[in-house]
Order: sequence, then structure tokens, then C-alpha cells
Amino acid sequence: MAGKKLKSLRSRKFVKTVKKQLPWISHMITDEAAAREFNLTQMNIEPRKGSLCLACRGGRRLCGKPRCPALVKLYSLLKVRKRMHSDQLAGSSPPGIFVGRRGYPHVYAGPLVPPMLGETSHYDAPEEWLGRSVDEIVGFRTNLIRSKFRVNVTDLSENNRFLNRTLEMALSSTPVDAELTFQKKPSDRIFLDGTMQPMGPSAILKKMNVGSGNTDRRIEKAYRDHDLKAEQALLNLYLSDVPVSKIQRVFSVGAFGVKQQRRMVPTRWSITAVDSTISRRLIEDQVKDNTIINEYRVYEYNYLGNRFVVLLLPHNWSYEWMEAWYPGTSWNPHSRSIAVGGDWEGYRGRTKYASIGGCYYAVRLAVAEFLAAEHRQARVIAMREIHPSFLLPLGVWINRECIREAFHQNERKFNSLHESLAYIGSRFTIHMDDWIEASTLLKDSIHQKRIIDYV
Repeated sequence: MAGKKLKSLRSRKFVKTVKKQLPWISHMITDEAAAREFNLTQMNIEPRKGSLCLACRGGRRLCGKPRCPALVKLYSLLKVRKRMHSDQLAGSSPPGIFVGRRGYPHVYAGPLVPPMLGETSHYDAPEEWLGRSVDEIVGFRTNLIRSKFRVNVTDLSENNRFLNRTLEMALSSTPVDAELTFQKKPSDRIFLDGTMQPMGPSAILKKMNVGSGNTDRRIEKAYRDHDLKAEQALLNLYLSDVPVSKIQRVFSVGAFGVKQQRRMVPTRWSITAVDSTISRRLIEDQVKDNTIINEYRVYEYNYLGNRFVVLLLPHNWSYEWMEAWYPGTSWNPHSRSIAVGGDWEGYRGRTKYASIGGCYYAVRLAVAEFLAAEHRQARVIAMREIHPSFLLPLGVWINRECIREAFHQNERKFNSLHESLAYIGSRFTIHMDDWIEASTLLKDSIHQKRIIDYV
């Protein structure tokens, strides 16, 4: 009995000590087991500068979300940390590759490897994530350990020791076993911030052994063709049913293009470049010459606090993407009013990068492939309403995949723009007048008369 009492006192003392060391997350420490997870000798926990997390501490819900997004990431990272006991790692890469952008053209790159062996392809396959919970998706992201080596993206002859093996992994169609040794144990640095995308721990590579993978013959063919331009390689692979996420991954390691012009591309840029290139080619080659639809159509899909609506109008090709962020959401954390923004293009396309970012091109790809499959063209206005229940940014993939899924749902057809807008207004929380005020193409469609209107 005395032994049990002493053990209980020790537990409380340990918890009290940890609370004192970590006062700003002390509300989370409720027992010895939880407290030990926050051992300061092994972890570096800090809020990002200017973050609400410092004032909120996960308990006051200053961001307006139903759950603390920072803690969702934190708990997921703690699970990963339990599997990382040293500076060595054995696991099966999905395969996944990450190329950073800081310090460009001298960046860090390397394979993404989870601390587990077996079937891990779903860890880096956004096309398979739709319908998953936030916790599952964050788990996929944080379980991928980012191994890093320094490379000059304009000179791929440097660091061949790691680069060639990374390229071998990228070409595989199945998970690749890898044994990694780091210069030191992967970092346990954790930023508690609700606006940053979840990512796993990282470490500098010291040694890497890679098992054999099953090379995707379609990708290998493009890789070995040193006269094939990168744009055509991307389109060929897409038309051969290679998932967009795989094309983005291999493009980022510099596997495509005329041999002397091949360059590594930071992952973030690679994602947008592939979405932009493929959608532009689809629009030019398979959409603009098609017959215009003869009715107004509305498609919609809801997911993780996001409400997506796509309006197709009987008009030559043009496209607009708009987002409305509620107060308390990632890109509108401090305002008390809803922030609506977007960008658009006419029949001749655009020459400048979209002001709203990579999501513009991700959605454009989903729209272009739908119209190409339908052998029709239309004016497309896609809208996304983001509520505080959307806990944290998960990547532009969510826009592409949700719009794709919206086109798989039952469509609503209307005889007039007025009827279609009335219906859309009933689906959104934000008033339709606010959408119209922020939209270029909606205002044009409402006020610009066409010859057919007088017939």
C-alpha cells in the first residue's frame, strides 16, 4: 500500500515539474504518461511568431475552431516520435520525395520514409484521401520522415550518391524499402500553429541503402527519352492514366525534359506546374473546339468544413475560382468579416500567375478534364466556402479532388442564370450578392447581353 502511495506521489511530482517547465501547454498535462510525452530534453516545442497559439494555449479556442489544429498535429507527431529511437530508420517509402525551396537553387531534397515496412503507398497518394478524417490525413503527412541532402537544382551531377537513389525511388510504382542513417536523430522541433500544413520530422542524410522497386514503365519511358520536352512528357503520362500526384513527384526530381535542360523543382512549385501545364493543354486541345452546353448546371460537394459549388454556363470557355474564408479560418484568422477572393481567365487564358495561388490551377485541372471527357465547353465559375470547422490547411490537392468528386455527384440543371444563382444562394451561408460582388465572370454574365438574348 505504501509502495502504491509513493508511486502516486512521484507521478504527481513529475507532472507538476513538467507543468512548471512547460507553462504554456500545462493545461494538457493531466497524468504522468501524458507528461512524459513532453520531455523537454528530447523535444523543442514553440509557437510560431505572431501565432494565436501563444495566447490561446489550445484551450480558449481563439481561432474559433471546434478543435485545436495545433494539438491535432502535435498528437500525430508524438505517435511518430515513439517509433524513432535513434539516428537510423528502416521503412518503406510510398514512394515519396520532397524538394524544398528555401535557398533556391541550393535546396534540401530527399525521400520521404515512414518508420514502418510494408504497404505504405497511401501515405503519399492524395487521390486516395478524399473521405478520410483530418486526423488520418495529418497522420499520413506526419508519419513521413523527411530525409535531406543538399543539392543544386541546376547541376544534378552534384551529390550523385543520394540523388541517383532518390530518382530510382521516384520511378517506382510500388513502395520501396530503404535503410537510412542520419547525421543525428530526426528533429523533434514542433511549431504549434494552426495555419501551417502538417509535416513530419526531418534529418540530414548520412547514408542511404535502397531496395529494388517496380519501375513504372510509363514513367521510365518518359525519363529515358532525352529529346522529349517536359510539357509533352507530363501530358503523355496524364493521358496514360498516371495519377497526377505521381507525375508531380517525378517532375520534382528532374526526371523529364530535354537532357541538358533537366532541373529539380521544389515540390510546392512542381505541384502547381503540373496542374497548370496539363490543364492548359487540355483546354487548348480538348475543350475549346467543343460544342457549348445548352443549359445552366450546378455541381456541389461538402467535405471537412468546406462547401464546393461549380456553376457551368452556356458560354465559350472562361474560368473563375473563388474562395470565401470565414473569420477564424487559416487565411482569415483575425478579421471579424468574411474574406472573399479569387481570380479568373477568359477564352485566351492568362499570362500571369493567379493571385489566389496554386489552388486556382488544381481546380482548373479538375474542370478541364471533366469538360474534355464530356466533349463540351462552358463558362465555369467554381466557388469554395471555408468554415471554421476546417481545422488546418491540408494542401491544394483537397480542391482538385473535391471538385472532381463534385462532378461525380448528381447535377442540377436550370433554364436561366437567375434560377441557378437562386439555388446556389440556398446552398451557401454567404449571401449570393457577396459572391457576385467579388466575381468578374458572374457580373459579366448578369450584365453583359449576348445576341442570342434578343432572338
